[in-house]
Amino acid sequence: MFSRDKIPATRRWVVKIGSAMLTGNGQGLARERLTTWVDQMADRLEADTELVLVSSGAVAEGMCRRGKRARPDSLHELQALAAIGQMGLVRAYEDAFARRGLHTAQVLLTHEDLTDRTRYLNARSTLRTLLGWGVAPVVNENDTVATEELRFGDNDTLAALVANLVEADLLILLTDQEGLYDADPRANPDAKLIGEARVDDPLLLQVAGEGGALGRGGMRTKVRAAALAARSGTATVIASGAGERVLERIGAGEALGTLLIPAQGPLAARKRWLAGHVSSQGSLVLDAGAVRVLREQGRSLLAVGIREVRGLFARGEVVTCTDEKGAEVARGLVNYGSTELVRIKGRPTSAFTEILGYRDEDEVIHRDNLVLI
Repeated sequence: MFSRDKIPATRRWVVKIGSAMLTGNGQGLARERLTTWVDQMADRLEADTELVLVSSGAVAEGMCRRGKRARPDSLHELQALAAIGQMGLVRAYEDAFARRGLHTAQVLLTHEDLTDRTRYLNARSTLRTLLGWGVAPVVNENDTVATEELRFGDNDTLAALVANLVEADLLILLTDQEGLYDADPRANPDAKLIGEARVDDPLLLQVAGEGGALGRGGMRTKVRAAALAARSGTATVIASGAGERVLERIGAGEALGTLLIPAQGPLAARKRWLAGHVSSQGSLVLDAGAVRVLREQGRSLLAVGIREVRGLFARGEVVTCTDEKGAEVARGLVNYGSTELVRIKGRPTSAFTEILGYRDEDEVIHRDNLVLI
């Protein structure tokens, strides 16, 4: 089981810094604070830690440059502001790392980059090459081209997916709060900081709150991001970025913020990719027997256990599997498209040839291409 005393031995980090921390709550880039974090990251890089930085702040910086006080609702305005703000954000990081004689690299991702298997592997190879060279990749969502359906929704989720991508040991989410509390500290003076918890503790989402005006993610998204990162065996620390030498102290194993511990070891590479999907092409509703077989026996999904087929998808695409109440059970790569599955759902494998005129695979989703949620 992961614990704080193991953090000093970790060798691959993903650090995410939120908009409120980077922009002084909307007052423009807090360059002095940014430089302080970069110096701490540079210390880790010089000590042979591999580090990826996921940075918010592009939209907020764009708002400041345009003199806007309220975050707009329209997607095209957000994309334009991100394009403006990204210039200042990347330049600030480049200048700060260059002071320490270190190179940075800008990496912009969309959800599509991580749901397409080939593009996922390409992104993974690029990031791992940069890490091997001692370069600090600065990652952000590609806001200027992402459509509404493809947006990650928040950089906490993006940071977790990047942690999956590079198989990080530790994900650090720097925010304007000390960590996760057992109640809202703004409303309850008796709220206590949760120092450590297993990421699968159902109470965590109950006590998590929502985000502020500048950022899209609150504590709820951070808890969900930690759960997503944990699928790769990555532990997560949620801590205040305003703390003195915060990254240095976290790296030394000091009890700062909230440590969320993975409940299981890392998944295999293909299953890690499947687990990282935050959207799918369709869904299969399973009966109770099929759900039990998947969860308790680790077997493949057969057509006989499918009650309903939802959405349009082709062979080889990612679909979610839910129980009859709508709770997600698993996701995986289907061996048959939705048109075929509508015809063979609830039927035994032996009937495929009679119904379809052929039989490609016995399983609808093979267990090697399926991950439980």
